[in-house]
Amino acid sequence: MPLELRALRYFVAVAEARHITRAARQLGMAQPPLSQQIKALEQHLGAALFRRLPRGVELTPAGEALLDDARALIQQAEQAEVRVRRVARGELGRLRLGMINSAPFHPLIPGVIREFRRRYPTVALSLDEGTTPLLAAAVLARRMDAAFIRPLLAPEEGLVETPLMSEDLVIALPSGHPLSRRRRLPLMALSLEPFVLFPRAVGAGLHEEILRACHRVGFLPRVVQETSQVTSIVNLVAAGMGVSIVPASMQQAQIDGVSYRAIAGAVPKARLSLIHRADEADAAQIQNLLQLV
Repeated sequence: MPLELRALRYFVAVAEARHITRAARQLGMAQPPLSQQIKALEQHLGAALFRRLPRGVELTPAGEALLDDARALIQQAEQAEVRVRRVARGELGRLRLGMINSAPFHPLIPGVIREFRRRYPTVALSLDEGTTPLLAAAVLARRMDAAFIRPLLAPEEGLVETPLMSEDLVIALPSGHPLSRRRRLPLMALSLEPFVLFPRAVGAGLHEEILRACHRVGFLPRVVQETSQVTSIVNLVAAGMGVSIVPASMQQAQIDGVSYRAIAGAVPKARLSLIHRADEADAAQIQNLLQLV
C-alpha cells in the first residue's frame, strides 16, 4: 500500500516541531489522533521514525532518511495542485490558433493576441494562417483549438461559430486607373472591369457577399484571376491584373500600386467569426479568448 500524503505531512510536522503535542496544535488537531497516525506510519514502514524523549521527540536514522523525501513529495504534490488549477483556469497549457490571411490587418486581431500573451504568458500560443474551409477542417480535426475565419456558408456540426465584427468592403484599383479619380464609386462602375477574386470554395461567405452585392446592382463580376489569399489579390491588382473588392482593413497592408475607394450606396460587409469545437465550449482557454474578443 503506497504512502499517503496526509501521513507524510503529519510526519514532517512532528519532525520539524520535535514535539507531538506542539505539532498537533500547529496542525489544528488533537494529540492522540496525531500519535496514532505516526504509529500507523511506523508500522507501515516497519521502522521507528522517532525516539521518544522526556520533552518531545527526535528523529531516528530511519526518520532522517525519510524526511528529505517526504518534503520533496509534499512539495511535488503541492506544485501539481497548483498546475492543475492553473490549467483549469486557462493559465497554463497551449492554444493553437488559426486565422485567415487578412485577419492580422484588422486591429482587433493583433490586439487580442497581444493581450492574450500579456495576461497568460505561460500559455504556449501558436499561430497559423489558412483559408476558412481549411481552418474549419483543422479545428474539427483537433489540429487547432480555435480560428478567426470569414463566416461559414452553412453551420458545421461540431463547431461553434461566434460572430465578432464586420467592416466595410472597399474597391481596390490599380494606381492610375481612370476610376481612381473619384473618391467614391458605385459598384456598377466595375461592371466591365476584369476582377481578381478568391474562388468560392476558398472565400466562403465573403465570396458570396461580394457576388450578392454586385448582383443587386445588376451585374456579375468578370473574374479573370482567382487566388486563395487576399494579400495575393491586392498584389495582383497592383500588377494591373484587374480590380477587386476587399475588406477595408487591407489598406493597412500599404502595398504600392493600389488605390482604395469607398463604395457608394449600400456597402457590403466583410464579417469575421471565431470558431471552436462544440465539445470544448467550456474549456478555460477558449473562454478566456472569447472574453478578450
